[in-house]
Amino acid sequence: MHALIDWIEDLVTSAPQFAFLAPMFSFLPTPHLIERLVPVTNPTAPQSSYFERVGAHRFVPTAHARGAWAVDEQHFSPLGGLIVHEIERMRTREGRAELVISRIGFDILGRNTFEEFDIHVEVIRPGRTIELVEATVVIAGRVTVSARVWLMTGEETGIVAGGEPDTLPEPESLSPWQLSSVWPGGYVASLETRPVGIPQPGRTTAWLTTSLDLVAGERVSDLASFVALVDTANGIAVRQEPTKWMFPNLDLTIHLYRQPEAGWTGLDTTVTFGHTGQGLTSTVLHDVRGPVGHAQQILTVRPQPDHGMATDPVATSPTMRSVGHPLPDSRQDSARTSASSAAG
Repeated sequence: MHALIDWIEDLVTSAPQFAFLAPMFSFLPTPHLIERLVPVTNPTAPQSSYFERVGAHRFVPTAHARGAWAVDEQHFSPLGGLIVHEIERMRTREGRAELVISRIGFDILGRNTFEEFDIHVEVIRPGRTIELVEATVVIAGRVTVSARVWLMTGEETGIVAGGEPDTLPEPESLSPWQLSSVWPGGYVASLETRPVGIPQPGRTTAWLTTSLDLVAGERVSDLASFVALVDTANGIAVRQEPTKWMFPNLDLTIHLYRQPEAGWTGLDTTVTFGHTGQGLTSTVLHDVRGPVGHAQQILTVRPQPDHGMATDPVATSPTMRSVGHPLPDSRQDSARTSASSAAG
């Protein structure tokens, strides 16, 4: 049965002229089959999502997925959510054991250029109580992201639960902050951001949400929607002005001790720069009910090629001194150069 479902999905998503066949197979036991297949065949639909499915495992990013370091790249944050979505989709299709995702490790192997890409998913270590799944993103024949996910069985442990950090103030009680005053790109522009207090260099707590769908015409889980915003953590507490210093993350590792709810993603973030070109962004993750886990991002810290070793960007940059002050118009050109260098 699963082979038949895969064949139908491949046929309809890769050949739009056969989209009319999708409703004929509504009896098949696969969730949201029609929702997944029909919308991708409508090229005139408005872009209200980060991605559109153009094949069974193939996607195209929309303008809302454009990156902050370079306009010809995708921002990794929504791509991370999409990877989780594809892993969950594969496990549902194959009828695998009901386990919860507890650890997600993304390694960013190169530039995620702004073009069509594929996501491949396979089970590395099957199991009834513990399972390891791997996913890869392939762009133009090159693997750009490798992700591994640990899934575990759920048990009732409320009687021994404890050790969680404090909850954050409710996002509705906070004032908005235009994160696009610090970063360019379609992804950042798509966000609603509400900081807790005044953002500081290297230390910021903020809530984020978006009105956009992750994938056009597809329902996604709370977890995928939540993860789609987590990589933003490296951009909310910048220690140095991005037009003078570059600090892209090479990975994103998420550990969860509770499954998050969708809506708002809370990021309680600290950024540390070391003395030899390495940095670390550490974040306590929250949903509106409270803390859910932690995220870590390792950074490569380098001066922008056209700025050299700036001595004290914090002291001279209005962006770092006050919230919402825009960067110069040259930010996109500088960011594009830095992203290319980081991939090397």
